[in-house]
Amino acid sequence: MTSEFVYAQPVKIFFGAGKFARLGAVLEELGIERAVLCCGRHFAPEAEMLMAADGRIRAVFSRVEQNPQLSGIEETVRLCREQQAQAVIGIGGGSSLDTAKCAAAVAPNPGEALDYYEGRRALDAGSRLTILAVPTTAGTGSEVTQVSVVSHGKEKKTINNPAFMPSAAIVDPELTLGVPPRTTMNTGLDAMAHALEGYWSKNHQPIPDLMAVEAVRLILENLERAFRNGGDLEARSRLSYAALLGGLSFALPKTAASHACSYPLSEDYHLPHGEACAFTLDSLVRINADGRLEELCRRVGLAGTEELAERIRALKELGGLRSRLSELGEVDLPKLCRDCAAHPLMQNNPVPLDEEKLREMFEALR
Repeated sequence: MTSEFVYAQPVKIFFGAGKFARLGAVLEELGIERAVLCCGRHFAPEAEMLMAADGRIRAVFSRVEQNPQLSGIEETVRLCREQQAQAVIGIGGGSSLDTAKCAAAVAPNPGEALDYYEGRRALDAGSRLTILAVPTTAGTGSEVTQVSVVSHGKEKKTINNPAFMPSAAIVDPELTLGVPPRTTMNTGLDAMAHALEGYWSKNHQPIPDLMAVEAVRLILENLERAFRNGGDLEARSRLSYAALLGGLSFALPKTAASHACSYPLSEDYHLPHGEACAFTLDSLVRINADGRLEELCRRVGLAGTEELAERIRALKELGGLRSRLSELGEVDLPKLCRDCAAHPLMQNNPVPLDEEKLREMFEALR
């Protein structure tokens, strides 16, 4: 038992099937009269209907890309300033939520998004627009974290700042019913990585630990079920809850080696974020195996870490996710190991992993 810790979670969470219908009521509760909505192209028709039905939504940016680009944040900032918005509503996967979070932090302040991205100006949590996050996938946990992942050209940055913390989140499992099977698997394993990495992070805490264990249990019990039957609302609801818990479980401890490795895998080999996290996750279960992780396995009904690693491997195979270097094309292994080792999140891993040890791990994945 840890004798002391500090835990904080400022996001008001509205969870449940059908909760998205309360969007207007939540805007009223937050005192919002002018908002900009940010989403991907797939949600554009619904976004336009929402704007037509609720005059508080003054503009829509619906061109968020899979890896959110700084250009999309800049356009959302422009709309916020033009409309004198009080809030940004992000609806979609992590890319839409991260775009909304960044735009809300930049819009009321001087300068452009590039100034903050490059560090010429500092973000201020006391000067931002209200952020309302509505996830439509069960994976990223972005609705309850102060993390935003932003791409600019070939560069991809993870920015961690209190200015990005949403004021409220609406988590409605019904919004995930149309998510395709492969995306379901990608995002579900992203949530698994969040939970496991929050649990084994050097910075782990008792309350996030409890949420991590429950998230792992729910994902193991429901991810294959939702993959095989996307219309299974019960499985979708449990995965949405698991993804929420996963976000809460890493929000303070932060992620570790799996996410550190995911950035080079995404940038250089174009794996979607969840697939990139899952690429090394079963390997890292074995590398990080210790008494605490064995305890987690027992609490979720597994015999031990070897069974957990095998379950993750089987889910990757079921989803058709890449898990071998040979599936990535021509791999510059020294650069991959160097870039993974250099990522700051690697410092959170309980087992130190330098370039040599990472090479051993990746060699086993040829």
